[in-house]
Amino acid sequence: MRDNLAADAGLDIQITEFDDYVLPNEALASGDLDANYFQHLPYLENQIAEKGFEFSHGEGIHIEPFALFSDQFDSADQIPDGGQIAITNDPSNQYRGLKLLEENGLLADVTEDTTVLTLTDAQNPKGLTFEETQPEVVVQLLDDPKVAGALINGNFILTAGLKAEDAIAIEAVEGNPYANVLVWRTEDDGSTAIQKLDELLHSQDVKDFIKSEWPSGDVIPG
Repeated sequence: MRDNLAADAGLDIQITEFDDYVLPNEALASGDLDANYFQHLPYLENQIAEKGFEFSHGEGIHIEPFALFSDQFDSADQIPDGGQIAITNDPSNQYRGLKLLEENGLLADVTEDTTVLTLTDAQNPKGLTFEETQPEVVVQLLDDPKVAGALINGNFILTAGLKAEDAIAIEAVEGNPYANVLVWRTEDDGSTAIQKLDELLHSQDVKDFIKSEWPSGDVIPG
């Protein structure tokens, strides 16, 4: 997109890559970036509430389905009572992971304020235990023999060389609120460059690129 669509639209895009969830918003707030594109709306809203960022955002562009992987079991219902689950310590994505476990019969009655620390016996009838850590570390625990399953964010599925189709449980896409959005500082709401970039990211060309680049469903136009 940078080398054709952006150039044709008169945009000169310089890309900075990050390997965690903290720095991109801090870099945007400090002015080191003009926009970032890595997060879904629930995470963004949590960051704004927690850190006071003055950010605006566009509509959802793509979804990277959240998934449960296991090196030991072939389906979610095989995870035994007391099994250990590796899960992110990020609040918005932790809820997302807990909901996926609920949808697959491993938890019950998960609400938006539920965390691994507040689960009751009724919500956790199988007595699952949890290894809570940074999202980029969760994927590293997949081959730990103590871990029955790991709830992995879509971008780390990709960087780890995993495939969504090999997960033992995966989010539904329809009605999914976790599409990634373009984010910029609110003071730049009137920027024609940012408006054009957001427009290009929603173009049919980009949707077609996503479908061809990730045919197994690791990334889905949102």
